[in-house]
Amino acid sequence: MNENTLEQDRFEQGDRPGGPFIMNLFFREYRDLPDSAEALKIMTKHIGQTEATSKEKNILGFAAKEYEVQYKDGKVPPLLMITECTDEPYEAYEIKRSQFWDCKESEEIFSDCKYRIIAVDMLAGGMNYKERADMLIKYLYALMEMFPECEAVIFENSGKMFTRENIVDCTIPDEDKFIYFAVNVRFFNISDTNGDMIVDTLGMSTLLLPDLQYHFHGINPDFVVNHAYNMLSYIFENDCPIKNNDYADGIKDGKMSREVQWKCRYEDSLIQPIRLVIDVDTGEYASGGRNYGDE
Repeated sequence: MNENTLEQDRFEQGDRPGGPFIMNLFFREYRDLPDSAEALKIMTKHIGQTEATSKEKNILGFAAKEYEVQYKDGKVPPLLMITECTDEPYEAYEIKRSQFWDCKESEEIFSDCKYRIIAVDMLAGGMNYKERADMLIKYLYALMEMFPECEAVIFENSGKMFTRENIVDCTIPDEDKFIYFAVNVRFFNISDTNGDMIVDTLGMSTLLLPDLQYHFHGINPDFVVNHAYNMLSYIFENDCPIKNNDYADGIKDGKMSREVQWKCRYEDSLIQPIRLVIDVDTGEYASGGRNYGDE
């Protein structure tokens, strides 16, 4: 095996978070689960052919038959589960709270919304990644219709937070909504350094695609954040064709340019949660001895 593909193969063979996709819906007051028949009607409206599966009073469960997945023993539909409302405190540690860029009202919501409902998918890991992303966004909008009292949603896999209003009023194309809602582009200043910064992404591994990481200095971090979103879109659209030691267009005069090439390597992340990411070497702006040159 070519040594340049070792880290990519490691990713493809399963060293990745993946797992269920979890949404926390926040409420000011306790909210009963809707009638199962009404909930099924809403789910079918948004997701397509759906079948109720749970007979428990404290859980709503649905089989998304429109998205059946081929496993070894046959086709199985992914399950979409909704738990009863709880007043169990939501643990948002400091690093997570610092990255709620898309929800300026986050502290007010945490103060006023003591109840939450959890929605999750199961048996979805074997889905085509674009189909799963499509299903999850439709699931999100079904939940927004089902629970109009919902104040905000935290996407647990990425720590990204949006108000219900911002979700419902979003006008970006449907195919871009998974990255917009469910993938967080985070920013960190590194203390005790000469202006070192890190931009990384969190949430792509839900679809078994790699996240990104940039360790840099001397360049406007907004340029790097924009670069990350462009890279995420490319990875999503093309099923991540990036291999170890491939190059990507870098930044010149604040914009992506073919005149500048940045090397990409698969590495363990510098920021929690530890996961395999594509580390993008920003060339003259690289920090921490991460400039790989032409090795």
